[in-house]
Formats: sequence, C-alpha cells, structure tokens
Amino acid sequence: MSKIETVVDWLLSSNKTVVLTGAGMSTESGVPDFRSASGWWTKTDPQKVATVDALKTDYPLFHEFYSMRIQLLEKCAPHKGHYILADWEKKGFLHHLATQNVDGFHLQAGNKNVDELHGSIYTFRCHSCGRSAAKEAFLAMESCAYCNGRLRPNVVLFGEMLPEKAWMSALSNIQRADVVIVIGTSLEVYPVNQLPMMTKGKKVYINKEIASHATYFDCILEGKAKEVLLEINEQLEKRR
Repeated sequence: MSKIETVVDWLLSSNKTVVLTGAGMSTESGVPDFRSASGWWTKTDPQKVATVDALKTDYPLFHEFYSMRIQLLEKCAPHKGHYILADWEKKGFLHHLATQNVDGFHLQAGNKNVDELHGSIYTFRCHSCGRSAAKEAFLAMESCAYCNGRLRPNVVLFGEMLPEKAWMSALSNIQRADVVIVIGTSLEVYPVNQLPMMTKGKKVYINKEIASHATYFDCILEGKAKEVLLEINEQLEKRR
C-alpha cells in the first residue's frame, strides 16, 4: 500500500481530523517568502522589522514592510489545495484547521473552522489602545482616531504571544484528533511546532523539504502542498 493510500485509509476511518498549515501552503498561490519579495528586503532581516521594537522606533520602516506585504497578497488567491481542504470540511473528512499563515486563504476558500494562530493581515488595530482601525487608515499611515497611537495589522509580531483563543482551540482540537495532517511548515517556529506532538492520533507531514527532526510522524510525504493534496484527494474520491 502506498503512503497516499495509507493517508486516505486514515482519513476515511477518522472521527476527527485536524490540519495544521504553514507558509509552504501559500507559496503555490504566488505568495513570495517576504525575505525575497524584493531585492531591498533581502538586505533587511524581517525579524528586525516585524517587531514591536520596530513599530515603536522605526514606524516608517515597519509600515512600508507591511504595506508591501498587503499589496503583494492582494495579487494572490487561494489555490486548488486550499479548495480541497474546504471541500473536505464540507464532506466531513476535515473537522478543524489551524494555520500559521496570515493571508486568510483558508477562509476565502471556504473553510469555516479555522484558527489563525498568527493573526490576520487584513484587520487592523491601534497598538496603544487596541481599538479597531480601517485598512485605509493604516495604508495612509494615519494615527489612531481615538488616542493618536500607531496603527498595525492584527498579526503576531516576533516576540509577541499567540492569540490565546486561537491557540487553546488549536491545542484542544489536536489533542482530541484521530489524525493530524501538517502541511507546509518547517516545524521550527515555537510554540506551533509543539502542536503535532500533542496528539495521540496518526500524524502526517507534507512538505517540500522534510525537517530533520520530523521523526515522530507516522507518515511523511515529500512534495509541494497543492500537488500532494491533489494526489490524496484523487484517491479519496475513488474510495468514497
């Protein structure tokens, strides 16, 4: 039996399947790694720009970085793999999804039960008072209408805590899962990289490059997210 067929068997017998996705899920949508989005950014470490410190001490740089990311994402869209996961949810093969991505593609594709562990780049707030702000206000580099504070996207910056509600939801669902499928992540970002180990169920890892420490997975499928999901879905459709 092939690895694809094994995963299909697990999907068909699972009462609760949870998917966890990372940046590799979005690259096939045309989303560039922001380290290589333009020549200028290859010389600037995002870990020094996407921080609270940069927001406070070099807001023009912080603002330019996120404005660029927003403009790039507006030119991209969910790919077939995203729609497969949404279809699995509708058909009862997928029960919950957690993502490290801030692009909102899973929601756009139609998934309903989604935890955005690193937030969303499409909503905004004041860093000082926490009130919501309009995208237009952020892009225009306006200050908060209430307290004159600096506006920011609702994303988790380096060094910040993950949103508690999303984290607890993802953790709870993974702990109760029969199958956990991890797609497109290097498993290097803490604490999300701990989540797959929190299940007693079967663990599947799909990624273009297999992390050397991914030895605890029951099944490893090396390849691009969309291509592997298409293969699994093709076999799943035959078996239904």
